[in-house]
Amino acid sequence: MATDLLALTMLTPPGELGADVAVGSAQRFGVPMGYGGPHAAFFATNDDFKRGMPGRLIGVSIDAQGNRALRMALQTREQHIKREKATSNICTAQALLANMAAMYAVYHGADGLKNIAKRIHGIAATISASLTQLGLKQSNASFFDTIHLAGVDANLIKNSAEQHQSNFRYHPDGSISISIDETTTIEDANTILKIVETALEKSTGNRITAEQILATNTSIPAELTRTSSFLTHPVFNSHHSESQMMRYIKQLENKDLSLNTSMISLGSCTMKLNAATEMIPVSWPEFGGLHPFVPTNQTEGYQQILSELNQYLCAITGFTACSLQPNSGAQGEYAGLLTIRAYHENRKENHRNIVLIPISAHGTNPASAVMAGFKVVVVKCDDAGNIDVADLEAKAIQYKENLGGLMVTYPSTHGVFEETIKDICAIIHQHGGLVYMDGANMNAQVGLTSPGMIGADVCHLNLHKTFAIPHGGGGPGMGPICVNDKLAPFLPGHLIGYNQEDLAVSAAPFGSASILLISYAYIKMLGADGIRMATEYAILNANYMKARLEKYYPILYTGKNGTCAHEFIVDLRPFKQTAGVEAEDVAKRLIDYGFHAPTMSFPVPGTIMIEPTESEDKAELDRFCDAMISIYEEIKAIELGKISKTDNPLKNAPHTQAVVCADEWNHAYTRQEAAFPLYYVTQNKFWPSVARVNNTHGDRNLICTCEPVSSYA
Repeated sequence: MATDLLALTMLTPPGELGADVAVGSAQRFGVPMGYGGPHAAFFATNDDFKRGMPGRLIGVSIDAQGNRALRMALQTREQHIKREKATSNICTAQALLANMAAMYAVYHGADGLKNIAKRIHGIAATISASLTQLGLKQSNASFFDTIHLAGVDANLIKNSAEQHQSNFRYHPDGSISISIDETTTIEDANTILKIVETALEKSTGNRITAEQILATNTSIPAELTRTSSFLTHPVFNSHHSESQMMRYIKQLENKDLSLNTSMISLGSCTMKLNAATEMIPVSWPEFGGLHPFVPTNQTEGYQQILSELNQYLCAITGFTACSLQPNSGAQGEYAGLLTIRAYHENRKENHRNIVLIPISAHGTNPASAVMAGFKVVVVKCDDAGNIDVADLEAKAIQYKENLGGLMVTYPSTHGVFEETIKDICAIIHQHGGLVYMDGANMNAQVGLTSPGMIGADVCHLNLHKTFAIPHGGGGPGMGPICVNDKLAPFLPGHLIGYNQEDLAVSAAPFGSASILLISYAYIKMLGADGIRMATEYAILNANYMKARLEKYYPILYTGKNGTCAHEFIVDLRPFKQTAGVEAEDVAKRLIDYGFHAPTMSFPVPGTIMIEPTESEDKAELDRFCDAMISIYEEIKAIELGKISKTDNPLKNAPHTQAVVCADEWNHAYTRQEAAFPLYYVTQNKFWPSVARVNNTHGDRNLICTCEPVSSYA
């Protein structure tokens, strides 16, 4: 059942009506329209289906001291584990927008939301009654916020509306829809009435008042009126002043180790600076307050920005056309593969349904391929982590009659520029396929090379990686796709120069349009030289860190000259044998040093992948390297028998404030070694909220994520 959160404060909810699944958008909960996005969607189901849900699910576990701990459960790496058998390619969620919507609910609470909803419904009902008096037919017998009008010349209404700087929705059959939201004022309601009166040259003789709105009867049938309570948890009933709200948000913020604390070196994620100047325009009402289907002659500024961004992305990728629709990297993969399918279908080659994917590829690649209707054939990698060209060619020949394409990541998922990449593309083309290049690692390409130069046909771009949109805890993201001439006519709809609406992958013409402003500003301010230098510094920073750390840790997969691209893989597997230390222990221990762990166990189990980006200065790179070297010394102490294999700073990490400050301390190492292992930590200590989380307990006991009332006592 598709539904609306604000309407559900008045309507019987889907679960009580017998629905199995409910979906919708949380935009109504205080998130700007932004010309189409970003907005958080929601997907809810009953208990029977929770283990089949795609994406992320937050569950409850316990930490090392038995305290309650929240964690991502079940599907955290579902597509990486199951690959082509994954139920979804979802790898991100609109977490930042979900938090905005959640805080809207926290601040208003159930009573506040009901009052907002009643006012919206009252205005809609009053307008409906007034327009009916003017002779219009209102065809929605029951409604919440939208009235549907007929029996009038829509062109007359449209001309009058535009004179009053208003837009309605005009249907092909000549009917008109008008939707009300919480920003609609009594003055707006009277403007709507005046628009129709002017068009019809008649008047009701009255004006809408607050008293009228309050006195209006509901149009919601009694049997569909909500009687059950909602948002009863204390968190929705405690923070209704600005001071309370500010402190609650700050309390939550203190639990997060983010870029305002230290670098986040997640390999394959490019956690770079999101400059304040780039972010400012997102909050401007001229951009944030636009409906996605406002007439284009009222969005000329937006259109100019989108057109220029389109051109910039084409120039950067070496391609000729671009669709800004896809709302994430995974959706970009899906959209790129759909263009390849459409190309083959247009050539009457529907049978080309085989996609070759290297075994090292992101897990979303095979999941996206299956979603787009392809069959996946895996290609081997050699010992150096490069695509096995002989195996690729053998499979291209084997499947040449049905070869649809290749999905390839460049630089590779292993953080190396594959020297055979042009040969790989040529082999696929020779046997009738097209090449999709995964743009996850574009931060190592921009200004130095391009997907077009290497011979690819289509690529997606993670704007939240390479082009500085914040990750926001998992979203918003954007994954525009760029293509060459042969694929341009098959790009997904609503884009400049083409109009393939039947191929649209997003409901809005330009996806999450408002955050495109960030990438536009990033490129505009840096210019061609600046974005090339960003790439060069990203590669330089990675190689500097690699040079410092390779004296202590084995480094996997480097090029022939011993260098990496913009990221590198540290092999921690040997320490499992020598000291009983695993990658997770190092990841957890890094929190004690004030750092978020790098990407762990991807693409190689038992390793960490480090990507410093161009945003970090040498001092921060050195702090991270110092932390890793100090951890190496702790591992050596275990190997030499100076510290117990089971009771040591790594196995017990992270150390919470409660543990370090407790009266009792029964470890062989000191409290200072636990919490302040290097001097710089004393200057800016981040305290983790929970100790080591018990993952097994969480998976076996997936329970409601609501905090118990006792936690607020």
